[in-house]
This record gives sequence, C-alpha cells and structure tokens, in this order.
Amino acid sequence: MGKFHLNRNFLKQLFALGLPIVGSNMAMMIIGITDTVMMGWYSIPDLAALILGTTFFFNFIIFGSGFAFATVPLVASASAKSDSTAIRRVTRMALWLSIGFGVLMTPVFLFVDRILIALGQDPDISVLALNYLAISGFALVPMLWATVFKSYLSGMEFTKIALWVTLVAAVSNAVLNYIFIFGKFGMPEMGVRGAAVSSLLSHLFQAIAFTVYALRKLPEHQILVRFYKPDWGALRQVAKMGLPIGISTLAEVGLFSASSFLMGWIGVIELAAHGIALQVASLTFMAHLGLASAATILAGKAYGKEDLGELHSASKAAAAMILLWAVFTSMIFVVFGAPIISLFLDVNEPARDQIISYGVVLLIVAALFQFVDGIQVLAISLLRGIHDTAVPMYITIISYWAIGLPVAYVLGFVVNWQGVGVWLGLTSALACAAVAMALRYRSLLARLEGKFAPQQDDGARSAVS
Repeated sequence: MGKFHLNRNFLKQLFALGLPIVGSNMAMMIIGITDTVMMGWYSIPDLAALILGTTFFFNFIIFGSGFAFATVPLVASASAKSDSTAIRRVTRMALWLSIGFGVLMTPVFLFVDRILIALGQDPDISVLALNYLAISGFALVPMLWATVFKSYLSGMEFTKIALWVTLVAAVSNAVLNYIFIFGKFGMPEMGVRGAAVSSLLSHLFQAIAFTVYALRKLPEHQILVRFYKPDWGALRQVAKMGLPIGISTLAEVGLFSASSFLMGWIGVIELAAHGIALQVASLTFMAHLGLASAATILAGKAYGKEDLGELHSASKAAAAMILLWAVFTSMIFVVFGAPIISLFLDVNEPARDQIISYGVVLLIVAALFQFVDGIQVLAISLLRGIHDTAVPMYITIISYWAIGLPVAYVLGFVVNWQGVGVWLGLTSALACAAVAMALRYRSLLARLEGKFAPQQDDGARSAVS
C-alpha cells in the first residue's frame, strides 16, 4: 500500500460540490421540522396524523428516488466522455420510471386510513392521516420528477441550484403553512389538510424550478425532446441500478423506523429521548450524506474517464473530510449533549430532566456511530459512482435486518440494556455495513487496475482500504 496523500484540488472540488448538497439536505429537514412545529401549534391530533402520514409517504419517496439517485453516477460518467446522447437517454428513462412508480403508488394514499387501522393505529388519527395524504399524496410524482432533474444537474456538477431552490421551498412552505393551516388572509382554516396543500404546492414549485433551470442551462441535452419515445436499453440500465439503490436506502431507513418501535416498548420518556437524539444525529448525518453525494459525482466522472488515479484521489479526499466531520460531531455530542437535548424541550416540561439524562447517554452512543455511519455512506456512494449497486443492496439488507435489528433486540431486551442496547444494535448494523462495503470497494478497485489503462496516480491505494 502506497503513502496516503491528499490532493488539494480534489478537496476543493469535493467541498465546492458537497457544500450546496449539504445545505440542500438540511433545508429539506427544516421543511419537515417546520411542518411538525406549526402543526403542533395547531393541534396534537393533527400533529399525530401528520407524523403518521409523512412517515407512510416517506417510505414511497425513499424507494422511488432510487431511479433518480442512479442518474447521478450515470450522468457523471457520460459527461466525462462528453456523451450527450447517453446523458439524455438515462435522464429521460429515469423520469419515465419515476413517473410510472408515482402513478402506480398514488392511489394507495386514498386508502391509507384502512392500512393504518389494520396496523393498529387509532381510527380517528388514521382518518386525519387520510385527509393529509389524499392531498399531499399527489405530490409523489412531482417530487420524484424534481429529484431526477436535481440528480441530473448534480451529475453535471450543478449543485448550487439545489440549495437555492430548496431554501426558497422551505421559506414558502412555512408561509403557506401559516396561511392554510390557520386560515389566514381570507383562506379557510384547514388544519392538517392545509399542511398537505402547502406540501403539494412546494413540491410542484421544486419540480418546475429544477426543470426550467435544467432546460435553460443545458439545452444541448434536449431532455424533453420526443419525451414520449421509449429507450428500452437505457430504461433497463437505470432500473438495474435504481432498484437496488431504492431497496438499500429503504432498508436503512426501515431499521431506524423499527428502532423507534423498540424504544416505544421501553417507555414514553425513552422514546422521547430517542426521537430527539435521532433527530440530532440525522442533522449531522446530512453533512456525511452531502459529502458522499459529491464523492459519487467525482467517482462517476473518474469511472467514465477510466482514470484510476482520479478515483483514488476523490475517495481519499472524501474520506478525510468525512472522518474530520465525524471527529468534530462526536466531540460536540459528548461535551454538549445536555444543552443540545434541552433545546428540544419546554422549560416547564415535567419530564425534562429525565429526558435530558437519557438523551445524553444516547448521544454518547451516537458519537460512536458517527464514524461508522460516515464510512458506510461514503463507501456505498463510491460504489454507486463506479456503477456497483446490487451487492451493496445485499450488504445493507444483511447488515441492518439480519444483524443490526436482532442485536438491538437482544441487547435492549434480553441483556436488558434497554435504550443503550437498541442504539448499540444500530451501531453494530452501521459498522457491519461500513466494513463490508469498504472491502467491496477495495476489491473492485483491484479489478479496475487491470481493466483501466494506466493513468496518473497520486500513489495511494484507496481511501477506505
């Protein structure tokens, strides 16, 4: 193994590409937080319905976005070869697949009350969730459409537009929530249905904004020219990459959703502390995800040019920045755990001290998995950059569901470490995924050495070796 050396040029590229993506991811989280806060101001039953509805909706978004996420490395690789035809083909077919999935799934939201009741949820809250999803469910198609265009632009290295569009959407969503939820400026008071209208309008805006920007910025790709014309080869290519990405992401999200159910079995205070700590960890994860997404772009370009040196440099730069962020956030969690948890609690909350005490312990465990979480998201993103998604899908399913969830249950309820045990189970899942995908990436790099023509290398083997 050669000497580990960082290429400053790739550090700058990664930062320039990744920072807007990080900002965009955090703005999306702000939209969700704003919905929750404003609905909490309105009524607790409507808030419960919003949480149920958005949780149900989110799983469809996560799975359906796999086709859009596949667009990033495919477009980046085609761009490196100056292949406008391939760029148009994969983007257009990603739109086809996203629309098809959205049209097929949207009717499900019209029966969500029956589904939630069958899952043991309160009938009255389930009906309110239906009121929400009967409107916001129609945002599935425009949301997936926007995600494809955002991914296409990211693959072409236009990432700043995502930040600005999402920030505008976050502000407008808050204003629209105020108008429609509470019935301001002559509008009727709509409660949870008002939040649904705001959500639908916000996603329609993003779909239009990304589309107009892309068509004006890159007219040479003619994305929507003869849009009706199928391209079965490109469709199979996008589906082959996109389906495993969607399943992988859903497997990870599903594990954390399952952990909330486990914490609910322990107690209300423990669940409240879990929810706060998880939201904090999710916020810091947005930086990992943004940097990893930028790594996908750079890896996809290097793969398209068959330049192993660039691939090494991009992966090392991303690894360095992610590990540095992990060190920083871990220190923050350990040193400032109590003040962070207290920000989420009313000073008059009777269980405030108990929740803070429990949450501080969970943040210490979260400090541990900052490292493995960063490594696993970087490794899977780099693998996507070199068009490898099927094996990572199996790794995530095994790591999260065959290992992580059973370990969480055993440590939490058999060993009786309760919440700490559940969170150590999450850590074990992320650690297994990190190690397995890092080894997978290293193995594929060794194969590419024989496949690619020799290029200028900076002397390193791999960021994750």
